[in-house]
Amino acid sequence: MLTARGHRFLIDPDIRGRHEGDMPHLFLRLRPLFFLALGAFGLAVLSGLEPVRAEGILELVSIEADAGPVIFSSEVMRTEDERERGLMQRPYMPELRGMLFDFGEVRTVQMWMKDTLIPLDMIFIRADGTIARVTANAEPYSTRVLPSGEPVRAVLEINAGLASKFGIKPGARVTHPLFVP
Repeated sequence: MLTARGHRFLIDPDIRGRHEGDMPHLFLRLRPLFFLALGAFGLAVLSGLEPVRAEGILELVSIEADAGPVIFSSEVMRTEDERERGLMQRPYMPELRGMLFDFGEVRTVQMWMKDTLIPLDMIFIRADGTIARVTANAEPYSTRVLPSGEPVRAVLEINAGLASKFGIKPGARVTHPLFVP
């Protein structure tokens, strides 16, 4: 037993040969825990990522893609104000998250990326749930008009590159309560 400043410490029998006043052995034994805690703290601080919260309720949107069914947790924008705001000023969207713009009727639609910080793929969807057009890699901040090409009921915005990654193409079926086959 080691006594220091009124505190008693039990000495590990594995270190009996060391001088009792030599405390670096304690650090050596606790070093893995120290670095694990330091690493976890460092990741939390350096990542700077906060949980991404949806502004509305998330609804599932499934797409029958070449790679099989792909399911996106999506916010649904139903009002004019919601559709105008969309993904503007959002710096990040999780990979399998999306935003579904419900236009409430079948019509020709034009989208743009003004004040949108992340590149997106836009999927234009007919009332029967089939994909009419996919616009890949829409450029952030662009005011270029991205047309539907034909009357559609909705547009699903997903992270850029996912349409190609999963094989989401015109003609594929989208499942969500908005669409009636």
